[in-house]
Amino acid sequence: METSTSIASGLAGATALTLLHESIRRVDPDAPRMDLLGMNALSNILKSMHTKPPTSNKLYWITMAGDMVSNSVYYSAVGIGDKKNVWLRGAFLGLSAGIGAVLLPKPLGLNESYSNRTTETKVLTVGLYLFGGLLTAAVCTLLAKKK
Repeated sequence: METSTSIASGLAGATALTLLHESIRRVDPDAPRMDLLGMNALSNILKSMHTKPPTSNKLYWITMAGDMVSNSVYYSAVGIGDKKNVWLRGAFLGLSAGIGAVLLPKPLGLNESYSNRTTETKVLTVGLYLFGGLLTAAVCTLLAKKK
């Protein structure tokens, strides 16, 4: 697929994931808090560099920007390769990101409760990332048909 199709699809998937996550976390107390996990990770990185983390509000927006960029690049991989495996790649990348978000915080020294506090939190975490991967595949398929 064309690079522009992959990038646009990845951006669409990342945007949908972020919007859905931010919406759900405002109404469901068991929703994953990937925003807080990202803020925790960035604070730890800055502290290890002997740099004081920014205020909570600024840290939140820096984390959101980082999430958008990294998730866009990650989901763009859905469009790499042949057209017939786009949906499989989207599902694989989404599931991999979701499972990683549940399993990796503790070994990385992060607060694991943000992504796996309850069974619902774990399921929502994996489901949100799977949604992002599948939406990326859908957009990639639609854009490829238009070209």
